[in-house]
Amino acid sequence: MIMLRTLALILLLPTLALAQAQPYPSPDLQATYQRLLGEIQKIPLFDHHAHPGFADDPDVDAMAAPPNYSSPLRERLDNPEMIAAMKALWGYPYDDMSPEHAKWLVAKKAELRKQLGDAGYWDSILDKLGIETSIANRAMMDYLDPHRFKWVFFADSFMWPFNNREMTARNSDEQVYIPLQEKMLHRWMQQENVSALPSSFDEYLRFISRTLQDNQRKGGIAMKFEAAYFRSLHFGDPSKAQAEALYRKYHAGGVPTIQEYTTFQDYIFRYLVSEGGRLHLPVHIHTAVGIGDYFDITHGNIMNLENVLRDPRYSNVTWVMIHGGYPLERVAIWLAAMKNVYLDSSLMEVDMYPAQFKRSLKEWLELFPDKITYGSDCFPYNDVMGAEESYWLGVQTVRESLAGALAEMVSEHEISEDRALQMAHAYLHDTAADLYK
Repeated sequence: MIMLRTLALILLLPTLALAQAQPYPSPDLQATYQRLLGEIQKIPLFDHHAHPGFADDPDVDAMAAPPNYSSPLRERLDNPEMIAAMKALWGYPYDDMSPEHAKWLVAKKAELRKQLGDAGYWDSILDKLGIETSIANRAMMDYLDPHRFKWVFFADSFMWPFNNREMTARNSDEQVYIPLQEKMLHRWMQQENVSALPSSFDEYLRFISRTLQDNQRKGGIAMKFEAAYFRSLHFGDPSKAQAEALYRKYHAGGVPTIQEYTTFQDYIFRYLVSEGGRLHLPVHIHTAVGIGDYFDITHGNIMNLENVLRDPRYSNVTWVMIHGGYPLERVAIWLAAMKNVYLDSSLMEVDMYPAQFKRSLKEWLELFPDKITYGSDCFPYNDVMGAEESYWLGVQTVRESLAGALAEMVSEHEISEDRALQMAHAYLHDTAADLYK
């Protein structure tokens, strides 16, 4: 019997050796990459975060970029990858983006838009890129096909009902951002036939709830916060009585101090989150760096949200950390240990080149592969570099980087190729799709 057991153990040794992870890839890394890439290119995408639309469309976002903001290298128009995108999408016949040649591209897009109609035009972009469904973070949906584009609406404006003079005086970025929040709040009021701020705080809360419910009935599948552009992501926990006293004091006039406004916003944010749990509306939060000269990276740190994410009162809320806390994605992934927290990689695959994004993605895959999702963060920067080209850039980067990360994990004996493809399907499509059924 002892000899039989010893023989069985000896026979098992090669299997055990193969299962032992190692610190360096095997010589088959490149071949493994090519095999995985071929399969990954076939997977239909669920794009968890995007801003589809035309450059002249003010509803692409609830905000707008401040003038002359600095773009990362890869988002600039002189990125040669943009020429590759234009050739792939439109058959662009040139190897530069001179003003004269750019006119060809603008005319080509206009011709197809006229031929296909606005909805058909954007459906065709998804078809070309292998995107089955794209989340549309937009002020309003308008012309997009609701079968292919799912609406995530913006909720920040409910936190800005008072006179915002003190806020807009802080810096030139806020002079762009805050009036747009006021505009968005007035659009929600108009939608709900509310001509002026309600006279009581309870009525204001009912107005918020009614807007959320109506947006859900209109096809909204989640609410989105860009609060990191305006304030710290650390939300205190004031009482309803504190918030109600501030509403009584300022709803008809007067200018709250920044501290008073922060206290009021803390309560409204938590009320919105609670309503998200009640209505089964996931909560999406911008958790990365932002544009503008005055974006406060310290206040926008994703870990500032931990006191809310780990609050048992919100255990029924589905949280999506948009942009994965970048550039703090290595720390942020540990928030995904919570059963109701997910991370989306949008922005990362546009700002980072494939070699760098592959490293970040690999760390995520090695920890919580079932809690991460793909998003392009496409945006219409201008008529030439539109949402179409940034869709393409995100798709190309993610497929190549994902194949590279998984190939290394297979080659280093961390996972099998079958397991790698299961992870690829989950990250690119299944995990996000399952969140919204």
